[in-house]
Amino acid sequence: MRSVTYSMGVSLDGYIVGPDGGFDWTAPDKEVFRFWIDEIREVGVHLLGRRLYETMLYWETADQDSSLDDAELEWAALWNPLPKVVFSTTLSAVQGNARLASGGLAEEIARLRAEPGEGDIAIGGATLAAEAAALGLIDEYRAVVYPVLVGGGIPFFPRHERRVNLELAETRTFNSGVVYLRYRVAS
Repeated sequence: MRSVTYSMGVSLDGYIVGPDGGFDWTAPDKEVFRFWIDEIREVGVHLLGRRLYETMLYWETADQDSSLDDAELEWAALWNPLPKVVFSTTLSAVQGNARLASGGLAEEIARLRAEPGEGDIAIGGATLAAEAAALGLIDEYRAVVYPVLVGGGIPFFPRHERRVNLELAETRTFNSGVVYLRYRVAS
């Protein structure tokens, strides 16, 4: 069965965006960007909330930008054909290899898990991840922790009323001080 993963860049104090909505502090150096490229190779379908979908729309035409380096072009070549499911109550249409979710999150994940296919079911966006976590649907939490304190904003970890025990599966420290933490939900 395909795993459901939640992976985002996060400040040391636990936020994916700061109080002003900015996330410029997550701009990866070459080593971290290479890591994100390797991670997206493991994804079979990406679930996104509206805000993250709109942020990632840049990559739909980024390959036409002559200023991109080889790594950025490689990312675009991997991201664009990747199937995406967008959860939104305000969008009426999406672009590229994306579709609007036709059901609730639990139903979409159950359908995707039942379909033949390879690669993880990745969730992007804290609001969508909070819903998946509350439903007990996340198998792995992957935090790319940046050495910055932003003092507030949207938290990486959803606030909900249940305890979730995790098992450390992998760590990696980058030269820039960024740390990757991968945890599996304990059985």
